[in-house]
Amino acid sequence: MNLANKITLARIFLVPVFLIVLLTEIPEYGSLLAAIIFIVAASTDGLDGYIARSRKQVTTLGKFLDPLADKLLVSTALIALLQLDKISAWFVIIIISREFAVTGLRTIAAAEGEVISASKLGKIKTIVQIVAISGLILYDSPVILSIFGNTIINTLIYWIGQITLWLAVFFTVYSGVDYYLKCQHLLFKK
Repeated sequence: MNLANKITLARIFLVPVFLIVLLTEIPEYGSLLAAIIFIVAASTDGLDGYIARSRKQVTTLGKFLDPLADKLLVSTALIALLQLDKISAWFVIIIISREFAVTGLRTIAAAEGEVISASKLGKIKTIVQIVAISGLILYDSPVILSIFGNTIINTLIYWIGQITLWLAVFFTVYSGVDYYLKCQHLLFKK
């Protein structure tokens, strides 16, 4: 168990903490705390990968846990935002369906002895999803409203969340199609 894998595990353990903080709607600072936990957890994705590559400690466990941790964090956030009525179901369905589909492609590739690494499109998709989710968590949060009121800052947070959510759906679909095209040879192999 190297440092990179420990960081990835920490991201997984932060998922239920984030969920509890977000859904219990702690007065005043709950959404801000949830956003901070989410952003910290999401930022460990780049950190664990950097550490693993720089120390030449890329492991099979890390290759398995890293995308799992990402999917758990993003899916949990999206479903919680759906429950809080801050996102439409179809956004959640498209994003989570793509995650299942790409995981399936990776499973097929692994069975054939191939590894499908995260593409640049997949990384862009993840970053845009993180920005969108953070904006959706913070919009209309009591702490933002108490500091700034229902002013341009709150409106700006709303539009950042909405625009990046649409971008997230675009990159989600685009990167999913890209993975599919790269794996066609595995899917239609005789």
